[in-house]
Amino acid sequence: MPLILITGLPTSGKSTRASQLYDYLTERIASDPSTSSKFRLHLISDQTLSISRSVYDLDPAHTPAHVRSANASEKDARAALYGAVKRVLSPRDIVILDTLNYIKGWRYQLYCEAKNVQTPFGLVQVGCPVTRARGVNEARIRRQEQQQQSTQPSTTDTGATIPTAAAAGAAPKSGDLHPETYQQSHQNWQQKQFEESTTEPDSEEVQLSPTDVQEPYLPRSNWENLVFRYEEPNPMTRWDSPLFILTWNDTPEEARKVFDQIWDEVVVNKPQKLIRANKSTVQRDKDPGGDYLYVLEKETQDIVKRILEQQAEVGEGGTVRLGRSGNGDQEVLEVELPGKKVGLPQLQRYRRAFVGLNRGGIGLEAVGTLAAGRLRESFVGYLNDAFEKEM
Repeated sequence: MPLILITGLPTSGKSTRASQLYDYLTERIASDPSTSSKFRLHLISDQTLSISRSVYDLDPAHTPAHVRSANASEKDARAALYGAVKRVLSPRDIVILDTLNYIKGWRYQLYCEAKNVQTPFGLVQVGCPVTRARGVNEARIRRQEQQQQSTQPSTTDTGATIPTAAAAGAAPKSGDLHPETYQQSHQNWQQKQFEESTTEPDSEEVQLSPTDVQEPYLPRSNWENLVFRYEEPNPMTRWDSPLFILTWNDTPEEARKVFDQIWDEVVVNKPQKLIRANKSTVQRDKDPGGDYLYVLEKETQDIVKRILEQQAEVGEGGTVRLGRSGNGDQEVLEVELPGKKVGLPQLQRYRRAFVGLNRGGIGLEAVGTLAAGRLRESFVGYLNDAFEKEM
């Protein structure tokens, strides 16, 4: 059954929509006795796999010394998500993947995996303005700071009260520092204040809902980096279609309409589209009628074997008679031997040269019995031309 990806900006409400979709599909499957035993539902996310949000932080300053590179942890996280999806994805399983899914190459990889098991694929994008998503993250940061302030004492070990202005980043006082140190500290403070005033991004004031209590926040630099790297889905591409749009402020009724579309187009698959795996990913069998290189090697080796068997009977300069199909049919091919004995090394040398000239036909579909006959006829003609030059 289908693989459904949830994508959108960080802190745009993806987990909320994924949970709503999971509840909707659970209810829909349970309401129909014919589908309750047919479908199995899975919700895979960073939370279910215990993947920390810190893995998406590419700041080298936050990278531990033992980590291979700044994005090594993110690659490992994607590998864990991909493995979890691959283990449960089947024609009977509905898989909802709730993670960033912000890289189009990652979405294409999952699309190919769904196509490989011949199951439908769908993409749900949660639309949200950048200012709104940033406001949600800022609200979570403020909540975390308030919780830390409530749990930490306001005095030092010596009992001195920490000045609130200094804790807030106030300007240094000249009486507290050496004159040169004070001048440098004051310049650094002015530069910091200027940068904060000029680079402060726009964000909305957001009041977190009670269901948002356990949601972690992203560091500001990490959040901005993820937004910068986000690649919008394009419904014109195969791996981003069908694309279903949900906005952060959609009502439950509006969201349910979109979920109905997902059920009809992806889960039930009303058009009954035949999903085929890519031919490049389908393992070839050893059917001699379907593998050009196998047929080429088999038929040329058979001709070499029959020439060696009949050469003792017809003698040097004789004629070896071969069947066109190798199965003893009435049509006969003739090989004119030279005036000297032909050994196996010489025949194998001709055979390898002929195979090298005809390897370009790999992948052709019309490689049935007719193609095998043509290969035998062509190889016999090649040997006759080679032997004629030796006479």
